Amino acid sequence: MSWLIRLFGSGRRRLLASAAAVLLVASGGTLAVGFSSQHHAPQPPASAGLPATGLPAPDPTPAPAGAQGASSTITGPSNVPAVPAPPSSAARTAPALTPVSISIPAIGVYHTLLKLGQNPDGTLEVPPLSNVAFPGWYRNSPAPGQIGPSVIVGHIDGTGGVQGVFYDLGALRPGDTVNISRSDGTVAVFRIDGVNRYPKDAFPTLTVYGNTTNAQLRLITCSGPFDHATQHYLDDTVVYATLTGTHRA
Repeated sequence: MSWLIRLFGSGRRRLLASAAAVLLVASGGTLAVGFSSQHHAPQPPASAGLPATGLPAPDPTPAPAGAQGASSTITGPSNVPAVPAPPSSAARTAPALTPVSISIPAIGVYHTLLKLGQNPDGTLEVPPLSNVAFPGWYRNSPAPGQIGPSVIVGHIDGTGGVQGVFYDLGALRPGDTVNISRSDGTVAVFRIDGVNRYPKDAFPTLTVYGNTTNAQLRLITCSGPFDHATQHYLDDTVVYATLTGTHRA
């Protein structure tokens, strides 16, 4: 997944969505490295998609002053959404609650989580290609279980034909669960609402990253056909999930 996500604005620990998409190519920061032998990851059927009635409820709270949409920049082949906002100074003084690990029983994912920030050029840091088994939480999105869409990304594959941690993400179905262990000794439990695949050049930025009135989770990786000319996958798979409860670990 060719993601260099440029960040903008300020405000609460939420993602402020913009209709603009940043179009950049990662230098060593992709979420997928495809090969001809790696084109068989599960793809979500249309029946698993998030229904229109299940779209996140918009947050009526106005965006904080100074939070502007990112302008569109074209330097590469893949459109990528680009709207996470860093936390406000007030949020930074609050007690830190962070995710520690992720469990997705339906596809056998049990792994600790990296914490991802920004690259020096203001783009989204991604898990290292040196070990594609690691998923990562974007630390400027809400912590899982807090209001808003928490964002976790992972590779679909890596060099040498190795499968990435989110290789089977497209096999998830509505009703499956995702468990996020957190730094306070609790586990946030999410129920999957839908699994959608989108062309990179038609990524629904507002749907994925828009503010919500409840606690939600987004799991994202590359998917679809692999373009040998550009050496990138053409689509993204996004898992939408809603918090159903928390319990002690």
